[in-house]
Amino acid sequence: SLVCFSLKSQKYDIEVTIKNIKKINGYIQIGLYNNSKEFPKVDKEFKRYYFKVNSTQMTYTLKDLSKGKYAIATYHDVNSDKKCNRNMIGYPTEDFGFSNNIKVFLSAPSFNEALIDLNDNKKLEIYFD
Repeated sequence: SLVCFSLKSQKYDIEVTIKNIKKINGYIQIGLYNNSKEFPKVDKEFKRYYFKVNSTQMTYTLKDLSKGKYAIATYHDVNSDKKCNRNMIGYPTEDFGFSNNIKVFLSAPSFNEALIDLNDNKKLEIYFD
């Protein structure tokens, strides 16, 4: 039974590298979602990470996560107002990206398109366009 207990309590990390950051100022916000109905709604994240930009490529590790299904939405908060600013039609004016590098056409990707099946440590790259 000790083996079963240790397997249930196993935690994993997701190392996220954001590439193609155009301005070295402001912050990167990473939203981690574990609920398809909430993805990628603002303020509905399972966990939120916020860190200062100091390079055109940044790596941040999301630590101690349980096995499960997750998705990531991230953006570059250039003006440090803790919001993903949008234009009149609702399209983000600050760079953003999603796990699996899903490209946005008319709407945000689905949870399943951005799905990360976490059952061991993962390394992801997300490219801002």
